[in-house]
Amino acid sequence: MTWLVTGGAGYIGAHVVRALLDAELRAVVIDDLSSGHERFVPDDVPFVRGSILDGGLLLDVLDEHRITGVIHVAGFKYAGVSVQRPLHTYEQNVTGTAVLLGAMQERGVDRMVFSSSAAVYGTPDVDLVTEDTPKSPESPYGESKLIGEWLLRDQEVASGLRHTSLRYFNVVGSGDPSVYDTSPHNLFPLVFEALVAGRTPRINGDDYPTPDGTAVRDYLHVADLAISHVAAARRLDAGESVERAYNLGGGEGISVGQIMSTVREVTGIEFEPDIGPRRAGDPARIVASGELAARDLEWRMRHSLREMVESAWVARTAAH
Repeated sequence: MTWLVTGGAGYIGAHVVRALLDAELRAVVIDDLSSGHERFVPDDVPFVRGSILDGGLLLDVLDEHRITGVIHVAGFKYAGVSVQRPLHTYEQNVTGTAVLLGAMQERGVDRMVFSSSAAVYGTPDVDLVTEDTPKSPESPYGESKLIGEWLLRDQEVASGLRHTSLRYFNVVGSGDPSVYDTSPHNLFPLVFEALVAGRTPRINGDDYPTPDGTAVRDYLHVADLAISHVAAARRLDAGESVERAYNLGGGEGISVGQIMSTVREVTGIEFEPDIGPRRAGDPARIVASGELAARDLEWRMRHSLREMVESAWVARTAAH
């Protein structure tokens, strides 16, 4: 079996590729390098530079490498920026997914693991998000991911596509020191870059109704996430049943304040974060249940918060 990983040169996608190799499955990567890095792709994995909007290229890749399934990680993932760039977001995440599904149908590739997002839920009014929690995305990014799930659902009816979508919140850490988060918008790289530059990291709000006043979220180690993508792929390969969607959540959550304390311990750099105002629309707590994924997709939190921070810091410092 050979799996095409779209966005496989990115932070999450590159970890998925490594998890496939660890499971002795073949991987091929397509990535336009808009946010990924070719150096993140292992030397023995075929790499194609190109866009999933290029249907002809996709057909060539599916043919040349005899692709049997797709793990679709490629996408424009910045929720905040998507508000200013809605058309770009929809083109990359909706049109791109439709073009990819069209090429798969034309070549008879009938299985997909879709990297969705907990952004499909918006700001849920529940303590613990489940797969049945109402969907109410609040950004073009969240909307585009929900539409992607609808496209898969409709292709299941039209062509027999076998699929599942994985929804998750904040992905952190590193499973390989050569692969690290380079996003200019994510918490860990923002904090690390500030510390390395001698600046004080800034957090948004310390007056939430939480134990330490800072927002609580799921933070998930990227290597744990990758394992469940591969577990989903293997279930599809084996013809085993899967849910249409799974939350990859920790069930308890981690506060921003806890992360700042752990960063101090790991880096040895003493600091007290600057406190900015709450961001509009940021809920005090969003935490998801990973119960279904634990049942079917080998999902569990294998790494402590300290291990998440430590692995991310080692990868960041190794890269520089």
